[in-house]
Amino acid sequence: MDLEKQPEPEKQPQPQRPVAPATTSPAEPAPADPRGSLRASDADRDRIADILRDALAEGRIDAEEHSDRIDAVYRAKTVGELEPIVRDLPGARTTRDTAPEAVAYGPDDAEGPADNLVAIFSSTTRKGRWRVSRRTNAFALFGNIEIDLTESIFAQRLTTINATSIFGNVEVRVPENISLRGSGTGIFGNFEVVTLEGVDPQAPVVVINGYSVFGNVEARPKRGKWITDLQGKLKKNLGH
Repeated sequence: MDLEKQPEPEKQPQPQRPVAPATTSPAEPAPADPRGSLRASDADRDRIADILRDALAEGRIDAEEHSDRIDAVYRAKTVGELEPIVRDLPGARTTRDTAPEAVAYGPDDAEGPADNLVAIFSSTTRKGRWRVSRRTNAFALFGNIEIDLTESIFAQRLTTINATSIFGNVEVRVPENISLRGSGTGIFGNFEVVTLEGVDPQAPVVVINGYSVFGNVEARPKRGKWITDLQGKLKKNLGH
């Protein structure tokens, strides 16, 4: 008698191991450029406009291209948008070339004497390498005073210049990597301070106060002048 064949048990499917998703390292974000993303100031736009003006005068660009680039200058919101406009022209700077160095200061002599510059029917000039006092008083009566800070040594962060011009002229020039501010009045005259904000938050600050009567008081950055070794100059000046 043949034995009845028993059905073979069905093979249960083996559970599949879940496949671990491939791990991908997230792409590291590109480092931000603090200088390029900085909001452009009026002084930044004026500097670019000066480069374009010189390029037009030298025949490097024509009038139509100059007009197009000027429009782009005053539409730009950040410094990073300004730089490409003049990248192919002489005088353009890159962020690496113009990054100011760290600034160090000596003890702030709040009680130190003020410098007094007077021009009465005459002319007075202060320029070159000199240590700027905390306060400077400039008085011009039918005269001319020129104060050039582009090679000077700032031993304190805040420098105040009190300028008075009566039928005279007071001109102040500062390097481009400091902050320049002012407050004053022109009475039948001109009081003009081209404000400037230094990229370095510790950069020197120069404040121009005063007034002009039938005269002129003017303060603005001097194009192409930068304090690049302020700390070294300070140490040398203090004898350290």
